[in-house]
Amino acid sequence: MIYLTYFIFPGMEKEIEYIWRNQEAFYFSHYPFKVLSSRGLKRLDFENITFLYGGNGSGKSTALNIIAEKIKLNRDSIYNKSRFYPDYVNMCETDILNDIPENSRIITSDDVFDYMLDIRNLNEGIDHKRKDVNKEYLDAKYSDFRLNSIEDYETLKKVNKTRSVTQTQYRKSVLMDNVFEYSNGENAFRYFTEKIGENGLFVLDEPENSLSPKRQLELTHVIEDSVRFFGCQFIISTHSPFLLAIKGAKIYNLDENPVKTRRWTELENVRTYRDFFISKDSEFK
Repeated sequence: MIYLTYFIFPGMEKEIEYIWRNQEAFYFSHYPFKVLSSRGLKRLDFENITFLYGGNGSGKSTALNIIAEKIKLNRDSIYNKSRFYPDYVNMCETDILNDIPENSRIITSDDVFDYMLDIRNLNEGIDHKRKDVNKEYLDAKYSDFRLNSIEDYETLKKVNKTRSVTQTQYRKSVLMDNVFEYSNGENAFRYFTEKIGENGLFVLDEPENSLSPKRQLELTHVIEDSVRFFGCQFIISTHSPFLLAIKGAKIYNLDENPVKTRRWTELENVRTYRDFFISKDSEFK
């Protein structure tokens, strides 16, 4: 399913005109002006799966954030904007073929990191609470409690419960299970599978971060199945050869100026992996 067909950035000429008209307001930074135009990126045309490939500082994340802001995608984490950001976004043009579903969103590394941090904080809270629950169990079980009034009824129920179950059973009935039995990579993968739903446009910023090669391959299957069976469209920035190798995907190489579309096997990062493993081929035998 195609929701977003193309996106047009202002281009160097319009940006220079804007900067000239507002030069007194520009002090040290005019972000995001000149970031994408300096790489000759003017227009992106999208397929079901479109990749933005490039090294650090190539503008991949900037492009995704601008697209997400323009079409008002949901997001979990805030991101830095300059005072000129809204004007830049307003200068962009886009074409929406089908109405973008409400569950569409952008997912960034910050979103995944915050999710894992929330789980860690939750587990720390559970661990702290566990000590209190253990003490509560022992105090209630071995207390010399007597029912004196109706106000003591809840305490009586607690005492009776502690005397009928083990400490572990009581703790489990009070506390939720810890989630940190999953690794960071597993939690990151769970985050993607929870957020990527049916019939949506999903913008992913370097989703391979925190994911092992095996998990990256599993994510490719999620993306492929979401497109094939569940009416989704993806725009993804990535260095991952596992993702870039998805059949039929369109790849923009932001390391080139002007930006061009390339096959995944032509990309420098992919060829570096290939050359490395070829050089080590004898060690696999």
